Amino acid sequence: MASAAVRERFLAQMATADAPPIRLTDGTVQQVLAAADVVLVTSGTATLETLLSKRPMVVAYRFAAFTHFVLSRLRLVKVPYFSQPNLLAGRALVPELLQQQVTGEALGRAVLGQLEDPGHALQLGAEFRRIHEQLRRDGAALAADSIVRLLGRGAAPGAAERP
Repeated sequence: MASAAVRERFLAQMATADAPPIRLTDGTVQQVLAAADVVLVTSGTATLETLLSKRPMVVAYRFAAFTHFVLSRLRLVKVPYFSQPNLLAGRALVPELLQQQVTGEALGRAVLGQLEDPGHALQLGAEFRRIHEQLRRDGAALAADSIVRLLGRGAAPGAAERP
């Protein structure tokens, strides 16, 4: 669970639901993702973490009603997708549900759709690996190369500006 408050809210909802038992975990994201056949995830960095774990996912997000009204009326959102995997791929890789689309029935259908197509899961895994490779840039080496280039110029950055 993301936080104690989320845990309490979830437990309260589960107490009123007719559902099978669900085991909750805290601080074990990597283990949970590794064990998952499909992940139901909210939009944000969690989708990137799920992508890096190469797991099929369904992404759902709901803005506050006023925020959604302002964003849609002023046309401030100009991207075709809102999830990291779809934005990075430039196409719809994973199902996205937004605002009123986020219902139990719709989420269930989308998750089952991911589970029922193992060929799609393999293709998705390959696409996620490709995106992961694109994201890897070896930051430490790039930083070291930049420092060496700066030192090779014989002056610290900004030194030419000093009298």
